Amino acid sequence: MHSTEASEKGFANVRPFLRWAGSKRRLLKHLVPFIPGQLGKYYEPFLGGGSLFFFLCPDRAEISDASASLMDIYRAIKRDPEGVLEFLRPLRPSRSAFEQIKEMTPASDAEKGGSFIFLNRACWNGLYRVNSDGKFNVPYGWPKTNHLIDADNLRRCAKQLRRRSVSLRHQDFEEISKRVEKNDFVFFDPPYVTSHNMNGFVDWNEDLFSWKDQIRLAELTQLLIYKGANVWVTNADHRDVRDLYRGIHYRQITRISTLAADKTRRTKTSEAIFVGGPAFAEVQGTRRDSYADTGNCRAD
Repeated sequence: MHSTEASEKGFANVRPFLRWAGSKRRLLKHLVPFIPGQLGKYYEPFLGGGSLFFFLCPDRAEISDASASLMDIYRAIKRDPEGVLEFLRPLRPSRSAFEQIKEMTPASDAEKGGSFIFLNRACWNGLYRVNSDGKFNVPYGWPKTNHLIDADNLRRCAKQLRRRSVSLRHQDFEEISKRVEKNDFVFFDPPYVTSHNMNGFVDWNEDLFSWKDQIRLAELTQLLIYKGANVWVTNADHRDVRDLYRGIHYRQITRISTLAADKTRRTKTSEAIFVGGPAFAEVQGTRRDSYADTGNCRAD
């Protein structure tokens, strides 16, 4: 399931087709060296932009998210990438087009996928947020380029999504526990705010991913490791979170936050990585890795 194996099967250089706040794309070079080359089925129940999924291009996978709208977009790309590209072809980012597409009620796969990608590329920092009526309500982001999509990459994404043993689901993350088996690889990347690691972490994250959800996730992680699965969790590097994963190997990665639009206001933030399972048995103790993430998050 390693990227070298993927390249031999024609799935090399597949990148996420969405920008996504909290994307792990910039962490990959630090994470991938610790992934053993041979693992079982891949599970990612907080899919978001799917950075690791598209990087690894696993033969067998179950990818899912609690957002029905997001999973609808992945299905649309899987079924009709050419229709999505045709929808996007005449469009250029502008505030008027942005507001018009926000009010659309997409009917076809092409319209669902194309409108979502347009809003994702033209909104502020790739955020996905809806109001109480389920309407997208992130403001226009004044993108610096008219380029909306890499057509060849979207086709490669669709090809990976169409693999016979890759399934897409809309579900709560705990649902995977029914199917995960020994030696499978599970990647948990729940939503969280890193800029408030030391103060008010629970309050800031309650609407994003509640503390009860954090407890459920930690308990599920322990259960899956006990079953013999290999589990990765990325999370906020907060003392209370670390306590939930006591006994599981912990790593700290420090990076430069990209959420601030003004680069001069971007500060260092740390994230926690917890790993467990037979394939990660060689990982010992706490390791602290740091790197400077100075790129523009619009590339995600």
